[in-house]
Amino acid sequence: MKEPIIWTSDELEADRIKSSAEFIRERLEEPLEDYLEAFDLYQGIVEELLELTVDLTEVDGAALDILTDAKMLEAFRYLGAPPISLDDYKVLADTPSLSRPNLTADPEAVQRLIAVVRQVMDRRRFAWVSEHRMPTEAEKQSAIIASSALMAVSRTQTGRRNKGKDRQEAAVKEALKAIGFIEVPTRHIQTISQAPAPGEFCGECKLGSRKGDIIVTLWDQRVMPIECKVSNSSTNSVKRLNNDAAVKAVSWKRDFGLRQVVPTGVLSGVYKLHNLEDAQERGLTIHWAHDMKPMTDWILSTKG
Repeated sequence: MKEPIIWTSDELEADRIKSSAEFIRERLEEPLEDYLEAFDLYQGIVEELLELTVDLTEVDGAALDILTDAKMLEAFRYLGAPPISLDDYKVLADTPSLSRPNLTADPEAVQRLIAVVRQVMDRRRFAWVSEHRMPTEAEKQSAIIASSALMAVSRTQTGRRNKGKDRQEAAVKEALKAIGFIEVPTRHIQTISQAPAPGEFCGECKLGSRKGDIIVTLWDQRVMPIECKVSNSSTNSVKRLNNDAAVKAVSWKRDFGLRQVVPTGVLSGVYKLHNLEDAQERGLTIHWAHDMKPMTDWILSTKG
């Protein structure tokens, strides 16, 4: 069997630098329009929230409409300092469902949800609420702008991560198709026999107990789960690479056998050299989105 590529530290460093440079280039060329569109959207929602609640002084009467409307609920959660995630919000209020029928039938849950936001409300942005008075026009406009910017930044960052990962997965699939591999329907793979046939791959699915972004079956019948990882900082790379992809590599090798799987990461963005070395030592084969030819050449070599 053809052994997976193991890179030297110098080779990892050279590609790490190229990947960082590509990340910087893309980020500087990124259009401002995404953020501005999100800002305009959220500005309208925050203004509507303030109008509906009489500048947050009469929340109770509008609570049901706020909590059961996705956009209004998001703006309401962002009144906090820091904002509350939806999952955390449900836990903090001990309210697993925010559907209108459930909240209509449980007025106490509505009060708990309101109380959570009141307790964590940003006293800088909404000073008038804690001081039990109406806001000045300047205070109100400042709060609208600050809240809109906060929400727009979060949405832009989330969109950027999702788009980056989607682009990377699409590029990997195109590279596989270019060397003759065929995409087949996704499935839950509990044993090697349930994986795609040699020369085939499928999109995101569970391989054993963990999900893989793309599951490839090599010509020699080994399974190659590919994780597409985009890191926007060297600190973030620990989470994306070492605490996720490398952990999956160890799990897959344990579940299916050292010689049966070739866990692989296709990386883009910013990484620290020692994190790359650590992931490789733990059994993750590393390739780069900016140059997938070494990966496709190695895949082709398994046909021999």
